[in-house]
Amino acid sequence: MAAPTPRSRRTPWLRALRRDWQLYSLAVLPLLFFLTFRYLPMLGNVIAFRRFQPGGSLFGEYWTGLRYFRLFFTDPTFWSVFTNTLVLGALTLVFCFPLPIVLALLLNEVRNRALKRFVQSVSYLPHFLSIVIVAAMVLQLLSVDGTVNQMVRAVGGEPVAFMQQAGWFRTIYVSSEVWQTVGWGTILYLAALTTVDGDLYEAARIDGANRWRQTWHVTLPGIRPTMVTLLILNIGTFMAVGFEKILLLYNPLTYPTADVISTYLYRVGIVSGNLSYAAAIGLFESVIGLTLVLSANAISRRTVGTSLW
Repeated sequence: MAAPTPRSRRTPWLRALRRDWQLYSLAVLPLLFFLTFRYLPMLGNVIAFRRFQPGGSLFGEYWTGLRYFRLFFTDPTFWSVFTNTLVLGALTLVFCFPLPIVLALLLNEVRNRALKRFVQSVSYLPHFLSIVIVAAMVLQLLSVDGTVNQMVRAVGGEPVAFMQQAGWFRTIYVSSEVWQTVGWGTILYLAALTTVDGDLYEAARIDGANRWRQTWHVTLPGIRPTMVTLLILNIGTFMAVGFEKILLLYNPLTYPTADVISTYLYRVGIVSGNLSYAAAIGLFESVIGLTLVLSANAISRRTVGTSLW
């Protein structure tokens, strides 16, 4: 005769909710925010398959099927902005993801607390500047009569119209992203570094490991879960290259390298009023982003054993 299954001692979720309702109530506003501004707007994706006319039904006037998808699949302008999005997203990921790790490791080696705090404050201060201010600073510094060109003239060079040349835009955009985000990104890694067991460093020193080998074999494995989590989140926003900054910095002369999907959607959907076409492109972009997140999470779980879920 089979032994009776022991009764589960797990507290039912209703009892837990009744007992800790004060803590759960803190999640009400965030849940309402995501429901209102993230999930309910997903219903509007139906206009990617329907003809939408301003002033008519919110869900379109009549069914068009895949017409708008076929339009942008055969649109050379779309594939140009799609390529620009991939290039800018890749450059941003390549530079803005590892540099906070490097800066955090360097700050972790600084023993002078006053110097460490000063460098931290200076490095993450740009994060608190609005994108409008950052864009205005970039435009002023790189204008023909700006500070950079004044320095070029001082050494006998000719001024360069940086903001009117498409070849310079990617360098300018990525550089401004690095300047604005790297310092702030170090905060998470510095917090993760405090959780690394100090006994591991002592054992590594006893085994004869120098500072480089301690960093490689102790520090980096200790913060690997944080690194993987942030990498997956960054890959998830790979296609969502900064719309506001690009919109403020670019102009028709720099469209060949600066125009991305988000700015193209703005011109097609908001300026031109072709909302159904813009919704189809946005849905396509979202599917790619979701695919990237799921793929990165699966690869991370199989290779390093760490994932978001």
